[in-house]
Amino acid sequence: MSNSPIEKISTVRLGTEGPRIGVQGFGAMGISEFYGDTDEAAARDTLEATVEAGVTLIDTADIYGSGANEEFLAPFLAAHRDEVTLATKFAIERRADDPSYRGIRNDAAYIKKAVEASLRRLDVDVIDLYYMHRRDPQTPLAESVGAMAELVQEGKVKYLGLSEVTGAELREAHAVHPITALQSEWSVFSRDVERSAAQAAAELGVTFVPYSPLGRGFLTGAFADAGKDLSSGDFRQFQPRFTGDNAKANAALLEPLHKIAAAHGATTAQIALAWVQQRAQVHGLTVVPIPGTRKRSRLLENTGATRITLSAEELALLEPIAGQVAGDRYPDMSSTSAAREQ
Repeated sequence: MSNSPIEKISTVRLGTEGPRIGVQGFGAMGISEFYGDTDEAAARDTLEATVEAGVTLIDTADIYGSGANEEFLAPFLAAHRDEVTLATKFAIERRADDPSYRGIRNDAAYIKKAVEASLRRLDVDVIDLYYMHRRDPQTPLAESVGAMAELVQEGKVKYLGLSEVTGAELREAHAVHPITALQSEWSVFSRDVERSAAQAAAELGVTFVPYSPLGRGFLTGAFADAGKDLSSGDFRQFQPRFTGDNAKANAALLEPLHKIAAAHGATTAQIALAWVQQRAQVHGLTVVPIPGTRKRSRLLENTGATRITLSAEELALLEPIAGQVAGDRYPDMSSTSAAREQ
């Protein structure tokens, strides 16, 4: 572990009433699952670096490792509870007897059960930001958000968030109880949220938390074809954008990022993150992306992106990329906000 001082990132307000948090957060998902094997000692060191760098929004979910991610975070939270804004999520149901099963539950009974399980695994008394991870259109938003609001009243949750909802759904939910954060995929490659969600978040004072701001690592240049370059345990092998002809076509779209990175003496990852950070000015809202990594060096590289400002000319070079991307974000897009846009 390095003893050299780390420059802390700037802070912003979470929603309109929440705490001040680092302008970049940390997505913990990859520590436990989805991206191949993890060096737990390195992952714990990376978590320590988040606090040192001022990255205070730590994001997990009950689905990550079927609860293992929340359990992994517990010792870190015990040591840094007052320094961290903890976010976790419910709604995606898994089954031990069927590893591929993914169900979506938004009903009140499930929510009350899920929060108790998360509190136990995280070993905390209260969750700072509790998200509905995915939307089940068969369950009225009023029921789901109403049940979440009860958790606030009971002191188990401080603030509410939604993930992968449309602008109309965000407004509907916000009318039931204030929504503090909206988490959805947003990157140079993925701009579905600009159809309605970003505008609604800006109007309501909801902080936008982009997940996968590095295109699941593709925008870093770490791999060119998931089917050839990544391990068998890496779920990106099943993402349409990252294999075969799609991967080849999409890799060619990275050229402007390479050009801009060279001009800034930066990495393509930093340029991709700087682009996401600057959505705040473009759309008039607070933006706190949550890139994930298991390495301290990458964490510090990511935070360095918060100090890069792209020019109008550079933003123009990146503007057309999303419209040229080959392949969907997921093999099945039915549970995304894009599937429910009017």
